[in-house]
Amino acid sequence: MNVNLHGESDVREDYLAESEEVDFHHPSIGEQAAKLYAASSHETDFIQKAYEFVRDEISHSWDIQSARITCQASEVLHFREGICYAKSNLLCALLRSEGIPAGFCYQRLTLGDTPDTGYCIHALNAVFLQPSGQWIRLDARGNKPGIQAEFSLTGEKLAFPIRKAYNETDYPVIYAQPHPKTIQALRGNTDCRSMYLQGLPTEL
Repeated sequence: MNVNLHGESDVREDYLAESEEVDFHHPSIGEQAAKLYAASSHETDFIQKAYEFVRDEISHSWDIQSARITCQASEVLHFREGICYAKSNLLCALLRSEGIPAGFCYQRLTLGDTPDTGYCIHALNAVFLQPSGQWIRLDARGNKPGIQAEFSLTGEKLAFPIRKAYNETDYPVIYAQPHPKTIQALRGNTDCRSMYLQGLPTEL
C-alpha cells in the first residue's frame, strides 16, 4: 500500500449511502450492476468486473477530446464518458448498488509531465473487501500508452504513482462522498477540454 488509508467516517453505512452524484437507485445503475454481479463468481470478482467496466468501457473525456462534462453516475453511464471525477462516481455507485462499501480518494499530480505545467487533483476509488477486512484503492481513469492501472489484491497498480520529487501527494483520507471541489469543477464549467486545462482544483 502506497499510503496509510483512513476513513473520513467510522460508520460503514456512510460508504453505502446514495447522493445526488452517486445515484445508484437509478434503474440504469441497478441494471448494469446486476448484470455484472450475475456474471461474477463471488463478491471480489464482481468488484474487479465493475472496476474494469468503468476503466475500459467508459471513455475518459480528455482522451477522446470531448467537450461534454458528465457528473452523476447515471449520466456517466448513459453517455459512456467522463473525467476521473465522474468515472469515480460511477464506480462507487455500481459497488454501492450491490451493498459493497466504497469511497473516494485523491492525489495531487502535475497536470502535465512536469511541475511547470501546474498541478491538479486526481480522483480514484477505495473499496472495502469484506473477506480480508481491508480497503484497497482502484483507479478507473482508463488505460492508454504510459498508463496501466490494474485490479490487484497484492499491491496497488494505480494509473499515477506519486513522484515526491515533483511535490505530488497521496491524500490518505477515504471520503464517503465526492469532494466538493471536484463537484464544483464539474458543475461550474461548460466545456470539458477547457476545464481539464484550466478549471480543475489544484489542491484539496
